[in-house]
Amino acid sequence: MATTLSISEARAALPDLVDRVTNGEEITLTRHGRPVAIVVRPDALRVRRGERALTSAAELRERVRAARRVPRPVPKGVSRKRVDRLVADVRAGRARG
Repeated sequence: MATTLSISEARAALPDLVDRVTNGEEITLTRHGRPVAIVVRPDALRVRRGERALTSAAELRERVRAARRVPRPVPKGVSRKRVDRLVADVRAGRARG
């Protein structure tokens, strides 16, 4: 069950609020009727941050994959053969670790 308290109410009941949060409850704090903060257990926050990081990593991975599918133009003054050799060298280096 979600609980909402004004900051004044939370201040007056802080020890009880901390106990409730420790037991897993999330409490939304409001100022002038608008939500301004959510009090949660530290482990719940770590999980949320971890999920966000995984989502960001997955999005970045897809952007990199998409970019790799788009051929890059050969720079002026560099032959296609030279580019192919450089790419082969990079790939060989990656294969070696």
